[in-house]
Amino acid sequence: MATSLALTQPPQFLKVLAHDLRWRMIVALARSDMRVQELVTLLKHPPNLVSYHLKQLRALKLVTERRSAADGRDVYYSLALDKIRTMYLASGQALHPALGESETETHAHEPAHTSKHVRVLFLCTHNSARSQMAEAILRHLGGGRVNVFSAGSEPSEVHPLAMRVMAEIGIDIRQQWSKHLDEFRGQTFDYVVTVCDQVRESCPVFPGHPEQIHWSFPDPAAVEGKEKQYRAFKDTATQLTTRIRFLLLSINRSQENAR
Repeated sequence: MATSLALTQPPQFLKVLAHDLRWRMIVALARSDMRVQELVTLLKHPPNLVSYHLKQLRALKLVTERRSAADGRDVYYSLALDKIRTMYLASGQALHPALGESETETHAHEPAHTSKHVRVLFLCTHNSARSQMAEAILRHLGGGRVNVFSAGSEPSEVHPLAMRVMAEIGIDIRQQWSKHLDEFRGQTFDYVVTVCDQVRESCPVFPGHPEQIHWSFPDPAAVEGKEKQYRAFKDTATQLTTRIRFLLLSINRSQENAR
């Protein structure tokens, strides 16, 4: 038994996260996608040190990067939530079988048990795909306890492929329409989530100090080729669903802590 314990090494995943600065990066990125300079300002460490530790996180694919669609010189870093969750559960399983079970998985399809109607606004440029799908997914998963809206800085119309991929997962958005974000100026929200880089740069200030979150998603409608574009819409819907499930968990946790 002693020999067996001596040969057991902590998972590399836990070693990486055990570093104070990397842990603080993970915590920051759990709420919103961020650029290096934003992490530098938040964490109060020099850019070269922040970049070094981001490289360590990227090496394990715990963090992903994507060039900003608003300014190609900027890079947004995102937390790979599913990857971290999988590795976290695997680490627990290695320690004890009971620690590999996920309460999140058990309740993944249950509606949010929020104690009040939380107001969430999703914003993108055209309010045709990403923000429309996000609105529909959150309304569906929120179980009627979340008031959710979407808008755009240059609204057009709901993309047919957005309707199609939503219908394929059992969500009908044929009655949704594109709206200008000016319709919501002056309204109070708990969360304002930008899902494209351009609209983040021009996002208005809303009263009540809502939590502002950014998810750096590429525009699936900009993908060329019929089949590739359809796949881009499918991938966007999948990634939005993952992020929104974790957002709901965060909302629930925040309300429980506020009681």
